[in-house]
Amino acid sequence: MSPYPQDPFAWTGAALEDRRDAGLLRTLRPRPADSPLLDLAGNDYLGLSRHPEVTGAAAEAARRWGAGSGGSRLVTGSTELHAELEAELAAFCGFEAALVFSSGYAANLAAVTALSGHDGLIVSDAGNHASLIDGCRLSRARTAVAAHADPEAVRKELAARTGEGPALAVTDSVFSVDGDAAPLAALAAACRATGAGLLIDDAHGLGVLGDGGRGAPHAAGLAGDRGTVVTVTLSKALGSQGGAVLGPAPVIAHLLNTARTFIFDTGLAPAAVGGALAALRLLRREPERPARVRAVATGLYERLTAAGLEAARPDAAVVSVRAPSPEAAVGWAADCRASGVVAGCFRPPSVPDGISRLRLTARADLTEDQLTKAAGTVIATAPAARP
Repeated sequence: MSPYPQDPFAWTGAALEDRRDAGLLRTLRPRPADSPLLDLAGNDYLGLSRHPEVTGAAAEAARRWGAGSGGSRLVTGSTELHAELEAELAAFCGFEAALVFSSGYAANLAAVTALSGHDGLIVSDAGNHASLIDGCRLSRARTAVAAHADPEAVRKELAARTGEGPALAVTDSVFSVDGDAAPLAALAAACRATGAGLLIDDAHGLGVLGDGGRGAPHAAGLAGDRGTVVTVTLSKALGSQGGAVLGPAPVIAHLLNTARTFIFDTGLAPAAVGGALAALRLLRREPERPARVRAVATGLYERLTAAGLEAARPDAAVVSVRAPSPEAAVGWAADCRASGVVAGCFRPPSVPDGISRLRLTARADLTEDQLTKAAGTVIATAPAARP
């Protein structure tokens, strides 16, 4: 008899049972195209994913360029449309150049790994997104985790380095769990003082913060800064799909030549490129949208805290509301859904601080009636409000 198991993946079933027993089992919930639920869980901050100009441009791009890009960007996957988006995105955000990737996750992996190395140092904020954390792990650089939103802790780590390799501080601009903003200007000063580069993931800032939605780095005076590189996603405020890296032209050329998630990945589909480009142009024409989404977020926060709920003041579009336990958070989100409102549910181990919460995302296209319904539903279904 063979000493080896006949089913080498049997352990996955046991692992799933353990997750189910711990209340941590994840499942997919496919949504219909015409869902009647009010969505406060997605990241369509400007309400552009269904805008006729955006969907029309996506459809036209698919008809003209094909359903897929046909290959990696360095082979056949770069279209004229990709080049247009890169040029306009860089100009809008105030940087020399941009490079479009198939996702924001791929853009972060590319930027972290290509701008560091086994002989370098990365200082990463304790609250960073998983894609930045994975980039640090793949980089082979020594990684120091700094206290959340603490520029002095970052400066000390950078100043204490001993190696000859590159040094890089890595941070979200707006942290996706609590919705708080990083102190970007102070972090940039710490990097300048120690000769380090600064990498900012502006996934939740583009289209929400800065002049006309140009992003958190622009608002912090870092647009075009030679020591700053920015990653963005096209799947949040721009309502499409994909990601990009923005920065000095030599840095972008370096990524084009060395970033594995660019070189070996199929290029972003033309429909997503066309949709993102249309959304960017619409944002330039309607610069009031970012102010509206921030006003909606503030309105949610004020209504929830006035009702006695513990919510984090939003710096952008994310409103985080604490729950007393993981089980309470799950039940709260389920009760919101049953009442017609979809709310995000964040709990350990997905949250770095171990605090369970509902995560509500504001949208610029929410009406006052919808805002009232959303806040009222969250308040009425809060765990403390149950009999």
